[in-house]
Amino acid sequence: MPETVQTSRSAAGLQSDPGRWKALVFIALAQLMVVLDATIVNIALPSAQQDLGISDGNRQWVITAYALAFGGLLLFGGRIADLWGRKRTFVVGLIGFAAASALGGAATGEAMMLGARALQGAFGALLAPAALSLLAVTFTDAKERAKAFGIYGAIAGGGGAVGLILGGFLTEYLNWRWTFFVNIPFAIVAAVGAYLVIREPAGGRNRSALDVPGVVLSTLGLVALVYGFTRAESEGWSDAGTIGMFVSSVVLLGTFVFVEAKVKNPLLPLRVLTDRNRGGVYLSLGLAVIAMFGLFLFLTYYLQVVKGYSPVMTGFAFLPMIAGMIIGSTQIGTRLMTRVPPRLLMAPGFLTAALGMLLLTQLEVGTSYAGLILPAQLLLGLGMGTAFMPAMSLATHGVDPKDAGVASAMVNTSQQVGGAIGTALLNTIAASATTAYLTDHAAGATTPAAQKLLQLQGMVEGYTAAIWWAVGILAVSAAIAAVLITTGKPDTGAVAGSGAGAEDEVKVPVIAH
Repeated sequence: MPETVQTSRSAAGLQSDPGRWKALVFIALAQLMVVLDATIVNIALPSAQQDLGISDGNRQWVITAYALAFGGLLLFGGRIADLWGRKRTFVVGLIGFAAASALGGAATGEAMMLGARALQGAFGALLAPAALSLLAVTFTDAKERAKAFGIYGAIAGGGGAVGLILGGFLTEYLNWRWTFFVNIPFAIVAAVGAYLVIREPAGGRNRSALDVPGVVLSTLGLVALVYGFTRAESEGWSDAGTIGMFVSSVVLLGTFVFVEAKVKNPLLPLRVLTDRNRGGVYLSLGLAVIAMFGLFLFLTYYLQVVKGYSPVMTGFAFLPMIAGMIIGSTQIGTRLMTRVPPRLLMAPGFLTAALGMLLLTQLEVGTSYAGLILPAQLLLGLGMGTAFMPAMSLATHGVDPKDAGVASAMVNTSQQVGGAIGTALLNTIAASATTAYLTDHAAGATTPAAQKLLQLQGMVEGYTAAIWWAVGILAVSAAIAAVLITTGKPDTGAVAGSGAGAEDEVKVPVIAH
């Protein structure tokens, strides 16, 4: 049976915004800035730590402060976008992010730096869901939507690797402070362009009262979850504080779901989650990001510590993955998205990425970059790019316009939580495998040269052990996409959730989920 969705009355479906492609430039620029920031600071951290006198014990907070604020406030940010309007939230998020970046670049001590990072995370939590939901309500034709989400997906997937290149250049040739200052021109251009170009469709706001208990419970629950995984990486999984964080997270998020089922105007309407296709997207995307973040971490260390690459060389070594993601998103995904059901892009995409990851389980100290790492990265990029693009689009497809912000926030939440889990879980697996390898082979290393080689071999053994887990996680992502995502290929006309006004709506059939 076909289901019905609302769309505006016109001879050929929805009237498209004439400035939509210009709007895409500024939305994509903002997304690139947010994604870049996730990795660009990693490269600069050793220099910043030395200049600001941050202790080894506290240096992780430069990363964690951002992750906690960003991950914890995403649902709240998505709801604010629905309440205030996406364009206004987008511009406010950009201005705030630029101000927080300026504060971080000018930091004179540890407290100022950590405060700036938390502010960046908070404004990022406004900006990210507003950007994705603007894209969802601006592009209403299925073919155009495919192209727009292809570009967005390539940036979302490849931006982290671009951050490694840019971070390497800025740190090596200028100063670590420029990894913060570089955000300011990005934000100003995107904010001015968005203010002048973006036209938000009428009738898409959710003006109902804010669900304060939902905000408090979701924020505290997500912060506890992200911090639990971050703490596990440094303190161990059996640490009382780590266990306490996980227990607190389960209780808080469980209470949140209970409250959301009862309140009149929930922060996260459960209908957004219980849709089989969107649920499948959030789950498969979150798992895939676990694998991706682990790869970035291990491959960066492998190239710099084992192979001796400089930060700039390491950044350039990730270019094949970026190229693969761009091709996968803009060529394969975009061209096929309107012709085949999303699961036939997502499941094979994740499996292709798993094949690339499988190649990397063969890493050794003397592995050739061109012979193994380059083809593995190409497969990873092609697979992830092909899978990410329909996932980004499907996550907001068919959602009521007034829920577009919070549905978009769930995409970012699944990625942010996935990234936190990936870094902690896979790093712990790698460290355990390295320790076991060194213990087993220590007796044979009797000279300084042999001991140094053993250390490198132990590190690589740890990386490959964790990468095997990443292969399995990507295989599970592919299975979830194949089983849970049942929607057919998109209608070639207007799509659901595109923000039609309530005053002139008609019902049109689309393929049932």
